[in-house]
Amino acid sequence: MILRSLLFVPGDSEKKLAKAESAGADALIVDLEDSVAPDHKARARALVSDFLRSRPTDTRRERIWVRINPLESQMALSDLVAVVGGRPDGIMLPKAQGPADVEKLGHYLDALEAQAQLPVGSVRIVPVATETAAAPFRLGDYQAASLPRLAALTWGAEDLSAALGASTNKDEQGDWAFTYRMVRSLTLMAAHAAGVDAIETLHADYRDDEGLLRSCQAARAEGFSGRMAIHPAQVPIINQGFMPSSAEVARAERVVAAFAAAGGDGTIGLEGQMLDRPHLLQAQRLLGLGSGR
Repeated sequence: MILRSLLFVPGDSEKKLAKAESAGADALIVDLEDSVAPDHKARARALVSDFLRSRPTDTRRERIWVRINPLESQMALSDLVAVVGGRPDGIMLPKAQGPADVEKLGHYLDALEAQAQLPVGSVRIVPVATETAAAPFRLGDYQAASLPRLAALTWGAEDLSAALGASTNKDEQGDWAFTYRMVRSLTLMAAHAAGVDAIETLHADYRDDEGLLRSCQAARAEGFSGRMAIHPAQVPIINQGFMPSSAEVARAERVVAAFAAAGGDGTIGLEGQMLDRPHLLQAQRLLGLGSGR
């Protein structure tokens, strides 16, 4: 299943947890990190544990991920102990410094899955791979790392801004400043090099429907497969933006059919264009997006 929309939900809010399932997101990211005040962490862990356990994996309408606190915070293990028994579909790891942090988290999950009698490897990992000054330099290392739990890579601008001491991450036109455009592109390439999905970062203005849709369509065209949301109203727009148009689907179907008819030829002609294997792979991926696989 391709994750188009991933909705953040504060882990300490029973009301928001209850309402989140009606948003239509492909995944919920139940948050134990930034949206939960330090004094509320213990309560949030208990609520999230109950939320997971009351929704067995075979009855969930959407996938449920948990964003834990950073490994260096000394809170991550408490988060994991609280939630792994509820069998989350995955863990989002903030402020990951590189593949070594994902590997370390994987070892924790190995032990906790065994303790909970869960299939080893069932809980996947998505690191937020750009939130420290050092992390972007390690994006290329994900390709060579042995990380069987790695499901996707995503990036974040706000924590990186803080790490760099920046007063803003936007340029005069309101677009990402150069540093953040660079980091975004590197995340996209690192994800595809590692053979996992690339997840676009948040669109902070939840009232900007038109801007969000344009941004999602542009991100999909570049190779991102989904996006995180900070408000339920963003979910249907993100789902729309990451679905190919009917014309794109029809064209991809013609490409796939033409290659099938060619009987294994590596290069074919279609509608005045010469196409080879990369065009076939692109068409197959687009059809996967269109079907929601």
